[in-house]
Amino acid sequence: MRDAKKMLGLAALVATLSMTGCVSKDKYNAMVSERDSLRTQAQAARMEADDYRNQLGAVTEACAGKDEQIVALSSANSDLQSQLDEINQKYAEVLERANNPLPKSLSDELAAFAAANSDFVEFDATKGMVKFKSDVTFAPGAAEMTPKAKEVVTRLSHILNAQGVSEYELMVAGHTDALPVQRAGTIKAGHTDNWFLSAHRAIAVGKCLQHCKVSPSRMAMVGYADQHPVASNMSEAGRAKNRRVELLIMPVKAQAVSADWLRYERPKTSKQQAHHKDASAQTDQGPSFNK
Repeated sequence: MRDAKKMLGLAALVATLSMTGCVSKDKYNAMVSERDSLRTQAQAARMEADDYRNQLGAVTEACAGKDEQIVALSSANSDLQSQLDEINQKYAEVLERANNPLPKSLSDELAAFAAANSDFVEFDATKGMVKFKSDVTFAPGAAEMTPKAKEVVTRLSHILNAQGVSEYELMVAGHTDALPVQRAGTIKAGHTDNWFLSAHRAIAVGKCLQHCKVSPSRMAMVGYADQHPVASNMSEAGRAKNRRVELLIMPVKAQAVSADWLRYERPKTSKQQAHHKDASAQTDQGPSFNK
């Protein structure tokens, strides 16, 4: 009996030791697994840190390039602002002139041209100005000239390229009525407000003149939106008069364009935003025919 009890005690001890040895191995395996996991995470963290360092280096390099672009753009904007100030001054001077600045022969020829194309243009002999009526020169809310309007510009180019006139400076100024741009198609085409629409129409007339061999060094193109009305914006008849593109003929010799300016290339950026003024909103008027 006593031997049997010893046998039973020994069996219990062996079982206990066996069980204790098994638990220790599990803990060991768990620690090894945890160590391997931490090692893998550390390697991943190092790789991520290296990636971030590479990205930071690229960003730093890009920022240095952006700084150079900003300096170049600031200089270009300053030059363009000076040009715009000069254009605005010339425009104001032309509008204030009381006497016809053009030679009589040229004034008479332009008057005859306007009379022959009265559906599209008017001629102001006092200011030496040809006015294109936007409602027939362009489709509603658009800056693409109609085929007939291009024919009229082609006829006008013959006068502007004639001997004695071919060196005169020209200014093309676009104007709109005071109603905000509302047509979805107009906005989608990039004419997001009256400033854009007026400028794009002036450019369209200027480009058409260039296509007809009128030298670009003679021309300035600018948009004034609704800031220079010639009639009341309270009626459709008045708004129609305000929607116009003016061609001002200045009997002064155009200066040759600078070679440095021709070589200038504006730095390219990934995102360029056009800064412009907000057109004046008038809430008491209905939708415009030409917007």
